[in-house]
Amino acid sequence: MPTALITGASAGLGVEFARQLARRRADLVLVARSADALESVAAELRSEYGIAVEVLVADLAEVADVDRVADRLRDASDPVNLLINNAGFGLPLQFADNDIDDEVRHLRVHVEASMRLMHAALGSMRGRGGRIINVASVAGFISRSTYSACKSWLIGFSRWANVEYASDKVSVTAVCPGFTHTSFHERMGLAPGHEGVPAFMWLDARDVVREGLRDAARGRAVSIPSLRYKAIVAIASLVPSALTAGVARRGRV
Repeated sequence: MPTALITGASAGLGVEFARQLARRRADLVLVARSADALESVAAELRSEYGIAVEVLVADLAEVADVDRVADRLRDASDPVNLLINNAGFGLPLQFADNDIDDEVRHLRVHVEASMRLMHAALGSMRGRGGRIINVASVAGFISRSTYSACKSWLIGFSRWANVEYASDKVSVTAVCPGFTHTSFHERMGLAPGHEGVPAFMWLDARDVVREGLRDAARGRAVSIPSLRYKAIVAIASLVPSALTAGVARRGRV
């Protein structure tokens, strides 16, 4: 059976990736900070689908924890076929108003940890084949604080790596959802209905994951779930960044 390693697997899109892959009978390695939450998800998936589920408790802002996850990706005796870099979080304020240590932690989780894990995965996957999915955001196409900058890095790197490592049978896909119904915004202190986002802009996590997995299987470098967000990204590329930045302040992607 193929094995997928998913970071940020205790909630949100991470759990949905785990469920959809479990339905396909993939074995899983689930990574997150909360041991209780991970064990709960793992028990559910083992019971319902009869798959092997391994749990790795790790804080991806800590290099030592990232190294443990990277070691798992390098384990040739039980190889990982699919890496999903999904761990991440948002910050509640604008850059100058956030604590700089929080901003550095944010950068480490979104960029440094993803980079380290991709490096480890590529060392194992090149030649035998594999897939990497980086969960980015449509925010990566818009100028908006460090969250957008981090997601833009994931998109740019994925585009390059998908071409660079195609000859090694490895695909790299940046999945770029818009506003999606998960616990992401609640963890930022925004109660449901108070995010400042119109109802029609919200996506269902099941659809986001289904489209992301489909596009990754097709070898696409960038996946933008839903026609409405494809249109938004296309329009955003044509207008001045000052305008898109102003619009983006109304909500958090």
